[in-house]
Amino acid sequence: MESYVFKKHREAILTEMMDKSLLVVLSKPKIDVKKDVDRNYYYLCGNFEYENKVVLVKDGSNLKEMIFINPYDEFKAMWVGAPKSKEEIKLETGINDVYYLTEFESVVDGYLKDISKLYVDLKAEKDPYSEELLFARRKKDEFKHLVIYNAENLFKKCRTIKLPEEVAEMQKAISITKLGIENILKNMKPSYEYQLESYFDQAIKYHGATGYAFPTIAASGNNACCLHYMANEDMAKSGDLILFDLGCSYNMYCSDISRTFPINGKFSPRQKELYNIVLAGQEHVIKHIKPGITTKELNQILVKFYAEEFKKIGLIKEDKEVAKYYYHGVSHHIGLDCHDLCDYTPLKPHSVISCEPGIYIAEEGIGIRIEDDILVTEDGCINLSYDILKKVDEIEKFMEENNE
Repeated sequence: MESYVFKKHREAILTEMMDKSLLVVLSKPKIDVKKDVDRNYYYLCGNFEYENKVVLVKDGSNLKEMIFINPYDEFKAMWVGAPKSKEEIKLETGINDVYYLTEFESVVDGYLKDISKLYVDLKAEKDPYSEELLFARRKKDEFKHLVIYNAENLFKKCRTIKLPEEVAEMQKAISITKLGIENILKNMKPSYEYQLESYFDQAIKYHGATGYAFPTIAASGNNACCLHYMANEDMAKSGDLILFDLGCSYNMYCSDISRTFPINGKFSPRQKELYNIVLAGQEHVIKHIKPGITTKELNQILVKFYAEEFKKIGLIKEDKEVAKYYYHGVSHHIGLDCHDLCDYTPLKPHSVISCEPGIYIAEEGIGIRIEDDILVTEDGCINLSYDILKKVDEIEKFMEENNE
């Protein structure tokens, strides 16, 4: 994305910061995965390099933005690549005040003399040796007047709302995920779950995904009744369904899609009956997604719908029995993380959430989940993943035409 997007992000964070405050956000100390840095760091600057630090200062009308980077190192350049220059960082991030990391302590200390509040990203605060926590403790010892605040609360509020450019990145991730799912279907046959999963892996990498949104779930038969099954090692047998919960990232922004398919290309009458209840439940919930409603209320709407439908097919007798066959929430926020950092207040326009009803009947070896990514608009919502196959007849037709 262009640097002006990250400029808007910094402006949003500065607006939420208290006066007389300074914010420090660190990149990761080391990058083990391509284009995978700390999410809050990326949100502020759009840079993928490790060890860097972003600093924001709010002192009345005096607002400062700074980034601290690695200097050129010939040895590192030979082994892991050269870091970007100051000029390159300015162009990429839109931050004009660029310093080397060796200057970090002295520059920050110069501001802390007149600043009373220090925001540090303490999402890893359970780790007593995290760099963020050690930094906060050290500065509190050096500047007794400082009050330490967890910066995560700032990011929860700001990251909940997506700019159009962020939604476009998520839409790209969804489009690549669609191609990955179709590649699975084109190669669907009785196989090990990991073999079917591999068709998704190859396709998303080929089409430009920059990473996975989360480890793929490929759960056939009764495995699909385990919500976070990730072994993906059993044989997917003809006659069974297989549930895929998968997604990729595109420049850090995630997709999160679930689909359930018949391994032999045809739903049995019972599988079709249950599948269509889940699909109707999803459509029912989506009709209610709009600003002002909560994800908890959306889940209650689904549970009420399920109670009626489950009784019709004789699956339950009392409403409370729904929990035996549906035991998770219907929605979560999506963005830079699959389960994105967010402000869990009533939904606001320009947030993106999942809609993922499911049904899990262990005694029948059937687990079904259908999940789409939904953009909340001013007066309703838009299904960003509407064109990924999910109707029974469309799935069966696609599989028949592509598995001859």
